[in-house]
This record gives sequence, C-alpha cells and structure tokens, in this order.
Amino acid sequence: MAVETPNRIRGTQDMLGEVQARFAHVVATFERVRSLYGFQQVQVPVFEATAVFARSLGETTDVVSKEMYSFEDRGGDSLTLRPEFTAGISRAYLTEGWRQFVPLKLTTWGPLFRYERPQKGRFRQFHQLDAEILGAGEPAADVELLCFADQLLRELGVSDGVTLQLNTLGDAATRDAWRQALVDHFESHRGSLSEESVERLAKNPLRILDSKDPRDRPIADAAPEIDAFLTPEAADFFAAVTSGLDAAGVNWTRNARLVRGLDYYRHTAFEFVTDRLGAQGTVLGGGRYDGLIEALGGPETPAVGWAAGIERLAMLIDAPSDARVDAAVVPLGDAADRVAQGIAAELRRSGVSVDMPYRGNMKKRMAKANAVRARYAIIIGDEEVASQLATIKALDTGEQGKVRLDLLPQTLFDLVFAATGCEARGEPVPPMADELPLIREKRSSAP
Repeated sequence: MAVETPNRIRGTQDMLGEVQARFAHVVATFERVRSLYGFQQVQVPVFEATAVFARSLGETTDVVSKEMYSFEDRGGDSLTLRPEFTAGISRAYLTEGWRQFVPLKLTTWGPLFRYERPQKGRFRQFHQLDAEILGAGEPAADVELLCFADQLLRELGVSDGVTLQLNTLGDAATRDAWRQALVDHFESHRGSLSEESVERLAKNPLRILDSKDPRDRPIADAAPEIDAFLTPEAADFFAAVTSGLDAAGVNWTRNARLVRGLDYYRHTAFEFVTDRLGAQGTVLGGGRYDGLIEALGGPETPAVGWAAGIERLAMLIDAPSDARVDAAVVPLGDAADRVAQGIAAELRRSGVSVDMPYRGNMKKRMAKANAVRARYAIIIGDEEVASQLATIKALDTGEQGKVRLDLLPQTLFDLVFAATGCEARGEPVPPMADELPLIREKRSSAP
C-alpha cells in the first residue's frame, strides 16, 4: 500500500532557485544598508505570551480577533506565533533591561504568522524586514529611519514607481481633539455607514478613514482633517520631519488620510506604496508609537519603526544574476578523487568557492562545472597526481595551464582575486597564461 505524501500547508511556501535568490538578495541588501546606518541586529522569539500581542495590537483589531495563531501549551499558558515584530521587541526592551542602552537602533527579519486569505505576495507564514529606534523622541530619528527605508528601496532598484506617503497623527492632545471631531462627524452619518464602520465607530473611529466600502467613502472624504487640531508642538515636529527629508533628498507626498488606529501611535505615519502589486500596494510602512511600551507596563518611551514584506519586495526586484562558483574540481580516477577532496577542502579554507561533481566522466563533470558558472576548472587525473601538477582551465576563455599542486591554492586565489576585481571595475580579465608563470616564478624563488 502506497504511503500518501503530505501536502504543503496552504498559505506557506517552499523556496528554491530564482524565488530563493530573490528572497536572499532582499535580505542581503537590507543587512548591507542597515550596517551603513549603525543599526544592531536583534533576535526575539517566534512565539510570545498571547497578551503581548493582544495589548500591543488591540483586542478589537482584525489581527488579534481573527488572524493570530494562538494555542495553549502543555502548561496551560496561552501562546501566539508572532504576527509582527514590534510587540516582541518592545517586550524584550522591558524584560531584558535594554533601557540602559537607549537610544537603541535595532533591525531584525524572519517569519511571521497570520491566518488570512492567501493572495499575491501574502502568505500565512510570511517574512518581514523590521527596523526600530527605541528611546529617541526627536524628529531626527524619524528622518533617519525614513532615509534608511528610502535607501533600501533604491538599492533594491524598486524606488521608481514607489511613493512615500507621509502624515502626522499629532501628539496626544492633537489626537484626542481630532478623534472627538471624527466621532461627532461619523455619528451624524451613522445611518449611512457600513456595518463594519458602525462597529469601528465605537471601538476605533480612525479606521473608518481608510475604509474601502463605497458607502463609507463620501463620508470619510468629508471628515475633518487633522491639521485643524494640531498643537504648535505637533506642527513643529512634523515640519522638522519634512524639512529633514527634504534636506536628505527623500521625496515624499502628504496623505492626510493615512492613519493608525491604535491610540499609542503619535506624530509620523508613513507608507511606501506602489501600483505594481495590485490593490494591496504597500511595500513598507510604519510610524511613531510613543505610547506602546507604556501600554505594556513600562515607562513612557518614545519609539518609531517600520516593517516591509520580503516576499513583496522580492516580487518587485529584477531577478538576481546567478552566483558564480570560483572553481570546479574535476578529478578523473580513484587516486585523483582522493587528492581532489583534499584540494577542494584547502581551497575553501583559503576563501575560494568550490564545487566538485561526485560522478560522471570528463564530459559530464565539465558540463556540471559550466552549469554552476565556474570561473576555473581544476582538472586532476592520475597522471597529474603522479607528476604533482594540476591543469587549470579558464572556462570563460578556454585558456589553460599547469601548476604544481602545492602552489595550487595560492595560485587559484590570486587568479580569482584578479578576475573578480576586474569584473567589479568593468575591466577585461588578464590572460591566465600571463599570470601563471609569474606566480610560479615568485613561489619557486621563495626559500
């Protein structure tokens, strides 16, 4: 009786080849750019106490009420697979004594989990990049974080067609006054609102502003704007952020309807949006959440952050070029096979990337060397073992020469170093035949 193979769970993915290459390129670019801005890496658990997310995201939000993967462990505690990073980082900030290190500039990336309908670029197990600045209440922190995001998108090559939409949610006094004005406005049109917006009116009235229901749009579009309620301090904060972005050369556009529904959000809210992913066009978003850590039981702590979906960014970038292998070791014969294993290990320890086909005749192994785009093939047969020589062949040009086995690691390292340097500068790679005798001569004259 045949055993049935279990299927992949809906909303998850297996990645190989170009899909994985795109994913890895996004992560590698993120890691490179975050180092330019002096952000530290941080790791937090994949699951937390359910209360961490319920208190951070709000009991009434769709994420908490409908989308979280929560379960009771054997000890009877309610745990939840993380649906986002900020709550866990904020919890760690409080429980691990990180307050002594403020301001903290942190990044992380990894899997998150939400039970929602899978769609283009969205999965139930998905991955995000995350950047946070904790303990900095200055507008300069918002500017730096937005410059980080802008540079990331530029270096990924997706900034064309992506727009930074920016808004202010003001300080606490601004938000309270604006919220009451919105409640009064929506109450006067309660009979015309959608059922979902009527429910939001009591729990989260700001969310009505971004409703997609056609019944709500005329009412939301006519709602009071926040600018009429900004305190002088809140207006100055937003002006400092926008002037900082202008000075840094970061383009932005005002979206006065961009909101965050939870009360702990303050001042800056932003999204980088594109029309290249259909209706769900946000590729990176965030804002200032000065009240979150206080909501988790900590002291009043300013903070600002953003997150970006790796899968969605990977869909926007050009396919990365296949990585090249520096050398393929091609042994022919039992004796050569043993020698080749030692050579491959020594080359890898010297920093040369090596592939070694396990089986096949000369033709098949050379085909594999070409398939992995090796720069050089190192051919070792029993005759080469006896003479203590190896043949090095440049696969791009067909040139080849021989070199002593004991000089092989340094010789190949020098060849690869020269070739990669020329490629990076856009220069032609020097003929291998010119390089090998010089390297031999230098090595042979050594004591």
